[in-house]
Amino acid sequence: MKAQFRTLPDNGELPRALYTAAQVRDFDRRAIADFGLAGATLMERAGQAAWDLLRATWPQARRIVVLTGTGNNGGDGFVVARFAADAGCEVAVLQLGDRERLRGDALSNAQRWAQMGGSWQAYDGQLPAADVIVDAMLGTGLERDVTGSWRQAIAAVNQGGIPCLAIDVPSGLNADSGAIMGDAVRAALTISFIGLKVGLFTADGPDCAGTIRFDSLGVPAKVYASNLPTARLIDWRKQRRGFGRRPRNCHKGHFGHVLVVGGNAGMGGAARLAAEAALRVGAGLVSLATQPQHVAAVLAARPEIMVHGVAQPADIEPLLRHATVIAVGPGLGRDDWAQGLWQRALAAQRPLIVDADALHLLAAAPTTRDDWVLTPHPGEAAALLRVCHADINVQRLAVTQQIQRRFGGSVVLKGVGSVITSAGATAPAICADGNPGMASGGMGDVLTGVIAGLLAQQRDCRDAAESGVCLHAAAADAAARAGGERGLLAGDLIDGLRRLVNPECRDD
Repeated sequence: MKAQFRTLPDNGELPRALYTAAQVRDFDRRAIADFGLAGATLMERAGQAAWDLLRATWPQARRIVVLTGTGNNGGDGFVVARFAADAGCEVAVLQLGDRERLRGDALSNAQRWAQMGGSWQAYDGQLPAADVIVDAMLGTGLERDVTGSWRQAIAAVNQGGIPCLAIDVPSGLNADSGAIMGDAVRAALTISFIGLKVGLFTADGPDCAGTIRFDSLGVPAKVYASNLPTARLIDWRKQRRGFGRRPRNCHKGHFGHVLVVGGNAGMGGAARLAAEAALRVGAGLVSLATQPQHVAAVLAARPEIMVHGVAQPADIEPLLRHATVIAVGPGLGRDDWAQGLWQRALAAQRPLIVDADALHLLAAAPTTRDDWVLTPHPGEAAALLRVCHADINVQRLAVTQQIQRRFGGSVVLKGVGSVITSAGATAPAICADGNPGMASGGMGDVLTGVIAGLLAQQRDCRDAAESGVCLHAAAADAAARAGGERGLLAGDLIDGLRRLVNPECRDD
């Protein structure tokens, strides 16, 4: 059986369903118990799939080092070693853990390797010369931080400068949360089997996994009916299908009126970025309520934004009455002026996008609504839940679900693999787009404007949040391709937003 790969982001054909490690183990068990697939067959297919991918990716590789553990992940590694040796490669297997603990199919494949006369030694702290390293140490069953020789081996892989193929999950990475458990392999390529694991796509997962490939190992589709996905993978490639051409007989009133509230003293740029982003994704009208000192600068830079100097919170009342959607928070601050505007935005009975300082004001006086989108970064999420900042990225899905249950509406937890949870969604969504260049000031303000602009165009909160996150990340990816990740500015995304939301400008 030749492995069949599905790839992300190259062709967007990875399955959309993401599962926990326990769910995938259940699929494995059901495939064996209910459909007669032998465990040995699944291990053989996994090893062949990994070897086929290694050969296709590094066709000149001749020296292969396989790091194996004592579980089924290690058994997959022995199968890879056998295929590599059959292809004429020089193969060394280095064992982590007590080889006496090998059981079942993993033991059988280790014995087959030994019977071939293959090199099989205990890991002694040194890695021999290699063209490719295969990480088959730990897989998905990790429950505590790696220590001892396991951690030493992981460090050696990461420091050696040799490309690594991780089998199923990079060793040391929590398959469910994407958190690093002490230390984790930074693979160039990861091949995941039977079901994609949530942790590969959020927190530290993308950095550790590298490019992700998938093979179902021929598990019958009926196996998957036993478990609902824990999360859904989304990206702009799919979300853009909802952005068709506009009818010719339309006018600005059809596409909503966004009011951006923010831009306290010295922070007018944040509000201006949000306002312009809302315009560029197609909002019919955009107003900005900001400190009077910022009005001239915003008008000079972008006269299409209707800028209003709001010296006192009461001055915003006429603007609230005309708004379709209110985006509150960019550059807002937390002083009396900010709190007065926040309270009036809350009372206006309009759908809200809540970001930045407005999230801290919400945390101080919690309330619940169905018609808003909250867009916290990890620090703001910690404030909303009143927990330690360090706790957030350890359980990103659970954190997003907790915020949604407490505050309602839709919640976007920003960061690597942004997580979106909405009332009524079958599972949280994880965005596969984006790049490290987005770690710069103003990116969140642009996202606020994007979501507000989409929500104003008669989308619901969930759709605006999911489409907006992917659109924002795709614009950042396009800008990074054009000029690199380092030095990427929030304003660099603006022109890309316009191109992406117009099908005549895309390569669909």
